Amino acid sequence: MALVRYNPWKEIDTLERRFNSLFDDFSPITRWKEFTKFSEVPAAEISETDDAIHLKLEIPGMEAKDLDIQVAEDSVSISGERKSESKTEEKGFTKSEFYYGKFHRVIPLPTNIQNNNVSAEYKDGILNLTLPKSDSEKQKVVKINL
Repeated sequence: MALVRYNPWKEIDTLERRFNSLFDDFSPITRWKEFTKFSEVPAAEISETDDAIHLKLEIPGMEAKDLDIQVAEDSVSISGERKSESKTEEKGFTKSEFYYGKFHRVIPLPTNIQNNNVSAEYKDGILNLTLPKSDSEKQKVVKINL
């Protein structure tokens, strides 16, 4: 039986090679879409007042005509498609981290609203929706007995 000397740095080198190969898996351009899946849905911010729910969505780089907004009494559905621009270059290459394609997001609302009275504004890539609460929600008072 041969005597083998233990080298602790060998294990660290192996770990370093495995860690570096993890990043090599993301290098092909075909995988960038998989890596950037988080950008497929617009970021949202929701706030509530006594009279309405205010919903703000970040949808940059799109025109209002490309958005489809559907409002139910208890949810808001937003979908659209960002179309890619075709660019041709004679020399070099183009790398893009922009997401192109369809998106769809359904946001549940904390209370029922009057979906026939919604106001919307789209400016500078920000969609603002004002969703007035239904009259039954405004007048809802709950008595707590002790």
